[in-house]
Parts: sequence; structure tokens; C-alpha cells
Amino acid sequence: MHPDIAEILHRTFGYSSLRGSQPAVIDRIMAGRDTLAVMPTGAGKSLCYQLPALARQGTGLVISPLIALMHDQVRSAEAVGIRAAALTSADENRDETLRRFRSGELDLLYAAPERASGEGFRRLLTEVRLSLIAIDEAHCVSEWGHDFRPDYRLLRPLLDSFPDVPRLALTATADNATRRDILTQLGIPEDGLIVAGFDRPNIRYSISPRDGVPRQIADLVTATPGPGIVYAPTRDATERLALSIGQATGRPARAYHAGLDAPIRARNQAAFVASEDMVMVATVAFGMGIDKPDVRFVAHAGLPKSIESYYQETGRAGRDGEPSVAHLFWGAEDFSRARKRVEELEESRRAGERQRLNAMAGLVESAGCRRAILLRHFGETPPERCGNCDNCLAPPKTVDATEIARKFLSAAFRTEMRFGVTHLADVLAGKDNDKIRGFGHHKLSVFGIADEEEMRLVKPVARALLARDALRADDYGGLSFGPGAKPILKGEETVALVLPPKRERRRKDGTGKDYPDDPLFDALRARRREIANELGVPPYVIFHDATLREMAATRPYDLRGLAEISGVGTRKLKEYGQAFLDVLNGRD
Repeated sequence: MHPDIAEILHRTFGYSSLRGSQPAVIDRIMAGRDTLAVMPTGAGKSLCYQLPALARQGTGLVISPLIALMHDQVRSAEAVGIRAAALTSADENRDETLRRFRSGELDLLYAAPERASGEGFRRLLTEVRLSLIAIDEAHCVSEWGHDFRPDYRLLRPLLDSFPDVPRLALTATADNATRRDILTQLGIPEDGLIVAGFDRPNIRYSISPRDGVPRQIADLVTATPGPGIVYAPTRDATERLALSIGQATGRPARAYHAGLDAPIRARNQAAFVASEDMVMVATVAFGMGIDKPDVRFVAHAGLPKSIESYYQETGRAGRDGEPSVAHLFWGAEDFSRARKRVEELEESRRAGERQRLNAMAGLVESAGCRRAILLRHFGETPPERCGNCDNCLAPPKTVDATEIARKFLSAAFRTEMRFGVTHLADVLAGKDNDKIRGFGHHKLSVFGIADEEEMRLVKPVARALLARDALRADDYGGLSFGPGAKPILKGEETVALVLPPKRERRRKDGTGKDYPDDPLFDALRARRREIANELGVPPYVIFHDATLREMAATRPYDLRGLAEISGVGTRKLKEYGQAFLDVLNGRD
């Protein structure tokens, strides 16, 4: 490690060493070499530009996609003594920021790509010395990525105007095609790619079919203390779920979506960032601008649009490395709606989107390790089992449902592909009712051909057939064949059905918590909360939970001992050290 980096790391951030791929990324930037770092959320991407910006001469420019994210990053940087500011349309101190920038009084300046790509901003940059240019959320530059932002494509002229300033692109979600595109679009050589890996071992992945999702999510919230995010597919669903969570669990819960007035969205977001137990129910627009490290769970009440989106959204849990949960609740109708949207796209995009949907189907239907599927999707070769997903912790039973799947497809065909699951199930069961007689379906060869055991599998089979595009639902609920039907009917493909076991809540201490109660840790959190309220900042800006947990475990009795705790840098030791020592030594 570069000696300047080691000294700054300990003095400013309170850490004794770097981890993972951080040293390799920082060494390249310190040597002035352009780099693309693909690092999972929680791996410490911010340090990869903060440390070189402090060690090199000049100001580091950070291009970031959202104002809320920039403000959060500025606030956290200032808390450790970094001189940082954002130049955005939401900031009233523009003149002061420009003065500090021009006079060299900033270590970091944050700006949005829309501003950074302008000619006037480029001229401004010529007035100062830049230490580096960091492009955060760099997957936004690629049309192959799941979050394409056209303004990112306009950054290349800015970068090329400063050929001697190292450029650092950072992202947590980029498959092989997206990585290649980022390198090309941002002018980074192939040898500048550093892939840190995608594994988030502290996150427990679970996936379940929807079966009364308000109750399912309420159970998850009850079993998982701490802040959480629930992603819902529609604006109305966010508000309904927020209401039901609050009523069922007693936890504070708020909604966030684009239909709310901007002041309400801002208040709800600020309350969530500052809270230690709030549940935010939101559309997927929420979260990218939140750098909250202590989110303990992320739940999906509907299907994400791709594995990349799922990985990024679940990655908002457990940024601090503490145990966290990601639980996806899905239904067959999710795939039906998604496939309809795909068919409405321009022809050039359909194949790629179908491939993404099929990958999601493989994830939700699998009886194998969820983490292994995710990591293989991003080009890694993980072990077959991770030991921290639902299928590893409670392996499900798999049954061969090929025969009932064929019967179900045949029933859809014989009834002219106009009816839904309930009617087709009645036909297969041989139910003699008015609707069946009215359409003459009691005369069909498929009438009554399913036995009692097969009928128990009809609904999960229908869900599996819709997921794998063997069936498609029209606007009226009728089921027709998709491209996946023919191979099943011809005997070229089998249908293996996953039957999830009845799951007991996984508890480590009998309370649903991952850690036993610790009165000293709770007292430290209370002191942190008091200080945060006084300063008007979120509690995690003072110290992360992991830092407080180490304090409670080691119980330092003086400032020198407190300085050895990971995450206690010089600035925080001076500002808050004595307040926490008073708690540790029982003087409070």
C-alpha cells in the first residue's frame, strides 16, 4: 500500500487496512492509470476515489447520477473531515461552492452527468487542478446495462479534455457485455478492468410464490428488526402495503413513488434515512440515491425486470456487512405482464429482454442455490451451495410434473386458448358445472383426465409454464401457447416442479435477531441517536453499527483505545469520542 494512502486511511477513516480489490484499484489511480472497477455494493467503492483524491494534488471530480446520492456522499465525507461539496440545481450555495473549488479548498466536487457534459462546466474545470475523475454508477453509460442514462454517453469529450487526469469508472452491476461497453464508451483500456466479484455473503436470499403478499411481507418485517425496503410494482401497491405493514406490525412505514408531491417524497426519504426501524415501501425509482448502510432487509412484492436489477436492488441491504435479508415474492402474472411489455418494444430490443426474463424465470424456479445462479450470471464460478439462501438452508422437494404440464397445455389447446387457470383446472378435474356444459367442454378428451394428486399440482404447474413462456395470458385472462409449449408437448423438455418446504423462521437467539440483546450496544446506539438528532444527520453518519458493536465487545477505557476501533478516525474521535467513552465507562 502507498504510504500516503495508509496514513490517510487510518487518520481519516479509522481503518488499518484496505480489503478486497481496493488496493489494486487505488494503486492504478495513484499511478495515473484509467480504471473500471466492478465491485459489489458494500465493498467500499467510495474509498477507491476518496483516498487517491486526498493523496494526489488537486480536487477529485465525482460524477454521480442523483442529487440525493450526492448529498448523502457529501454529508458522509464531511463527517470524516473531507472537504466536499455538490454542484447541483438543488443547492443554494452555488457561488460559495464555485469559490471553494476555484481556490483549491475542495477535496471532492460532486456533479451530475447532465452538468458535467456541458461546455461551460468543462471550461470551469480548466481553472483548477484535478486529481482524478470518478464516474459513479458507470453501468448507466451502457445501452446493455439495466439503467441506461443517455447523458453518460456525453462524458467522453470531458474525459478526453483531461488526458493526464486518471478516470475511474465504478459500478456494482455489469455483466460481460456491459463491462466491454463501459470500457469503450469511457475510453478505458481493457487492462484497466478490475472485477472484485459479486458475492454478498452477508445477504440471505429467499424466493417464494406470492400467497397473500401483505401477510407474507408483514411476517418478514416482524421477523427482521431494523430498517427495510419493500419494492412494489405500482404506486397504488406502495401505499396499500405501507398501510397494511403499519397496521400488522406496528412498525413505522411510508410510501415513496413518483406520484407523490416532491416535498412529501423528500420528507419520507429523509425520515427513512434517519430511522433505525422504518420500512419504506417504494417503486424501484427509490434506492439508487440512498447510501444508507444499515438496511436490514429488501423485499420484492413483484418480479424485478432482470437479474441485474434484482442484484442491484437487493444490494441496498447490508451495505455495512451485517447480516441482512433479501426476499422476493413472485407470481405467474408478473411474467405475463413482463412478456407483454417485451412485445411492445422495438424489434431490436426484444431478444435481449426475453433473455433477461428467461434468466429471472430460471432464478425463481430453481431448486438449487440462489447465490450460485446469481454469481454464474455475472461470469463467476461459485460453489454449488452457499449455505445462506432458502434452498441451501431448507432444500426443497422437486417432482417431475411433465405429465400434468402436458395435460394442462392440452386443455388450453382443446378449449381454444380462451380460458384461465381456474376453468382449465375444472375441465381437467372433470367438474360438471354450468360453465363447462355451456361451452361443451364436458365432451372434450381432456375432461376429467387428471387424478387427485395431479390436481394438487395444477396451480404451481401453471405458474411454472407462464414463467418459462410455455403459456401466455391475454388481457382477459385466457391462456395461449408461448414458444416454450411445443418442446414440452413433444417430449423434448421436462417440467421439474419445486415444492418449497414449510419453513420455520430462522432464529439465532430466539428473538428473530441475528445478534443477542446487548445492553451496552443498545446504550451506545441511544447515545449515537442523541448526537445525530442534535446535528441533524442520520445515525450512521456518526458511526456504523459494526463500529458500535466492536466498542461494546472491546470496551476501551480511554481515547487511545477508542482510536483503535475500526471506523474511528481522527475527526470522529475528536468530535464524538468522549461522549461514547462516557457510555462505555458507565459515566452516563
